[in-house]
Amino acid sequence: MSNEIKKVIVTGGAGFIGSHLSERLLSLGKEVLAIDNFDDYYPEDIKRRNITSLLSKNGFRLSEGDIRNYDFVMDTFKSFSPDLVVHLAAKAGVRPSLEAPLLYQEVNILGTNIILEAMKKLGISNLLSASSSSVYGDCPNIPFSEDDPLAMPISPYGVTKKNGEELCYAYHKLYDLSILCFRFFTVYGPRQRPDMAIHKFSKLITNGSKIEVYDQGTGSRDYTYIDDIIDGLVGALNFVSTNPSPFYEVVNLGESVPINLLKLIGLIEEGLGKKAQMIMMPRQPGDVIRTFADIQKARDLFGYSPSTSMKVGIAKFIEWFNNPW
Repeated sequence: MSNEIKKVIVTGGAGFIGSHLSERLLSLGKEVLAIDNFDDYYPEDIKRRNITSLLSKNGFRLSEGDIRNYDFVMDTFKSFSPDLVVHLAAKAGVRPSLEAPLLYQEVNILGTNIILEAMKKLGISNLLSASSSSVYGDCPNIPFSEDDPLAMPISPYGVTKKNGEELCYAYHKLYDLSILCFRFFTVYGPRQRPDMAIHKFSKLITNGSKIEVYDQGTGSRDYTYIDDIIDGLVGALNFVSTNPSPFYEVVNLGESVPINLLKLIGLIEEGLGKKAQMIMMPRQPGDVIRTFADIQKARDLFGYSPSTSMKVGIAKFIEWFNNPW
């Protein structure tokens, strides 16, 4: 049996990951409806530019609205009638969530619940939902495994992502939805959000401004190149299409090769041909010491095989950074 996926809704479709995924889906012959509210977390113009080339392509359409608006979500889902939903829309970022925890709850938990409720009411069975490595907090067991009982988020953002996973599980159990929740590990590459470290550092170093290096530069992160993430999501889409029985899985998508922050800065310096002026800072509340994905489950389920090294990935990002879009 197969469960062919022809029509896909991508929430957050004008964002960094969403725009890349929409491009790939179109190249595979899928119809794509992107939902985005062009939230002002970073300049709207950036997201508009992300999808400029998509707007003229056959099979792509954009619906502007907020996932917290139940009627909007219901009307949009009903009019498009998707075979699968990829839910990427969210309030992102650990540190900003400490400043606005209630807003993060509203968007990431209520918004996710509205997506799930619309799917239930309209008989839409398949969901790929974005979670985050932030759900692990300072998990002591390395690498981070999906079923680790010691995984506990230490930021409001991480908590909302964990709650989103739990909502997905409840809807799977109650209404037979097939759901994969993906814990993304720091995604980077062309169009990366401007608030994220690689993009922010590149801009500051280029301008000759000082960069703040938290935790004295001792922390490490598992950075994942955007093409590898998209390959993983496409592999998941194929998994959904060949597994018609209801399922629920939480799956890490990372590179599984952490890099120390100072080494990362060294790669950015090398790519830009310019030295960074660093201010060493203490660890920030909500920040974790390290991230490190165990990706065996993704390998087993749908052949996930990330292949872009940090050296290559940073070079590709710098190339885009110097000539964006």
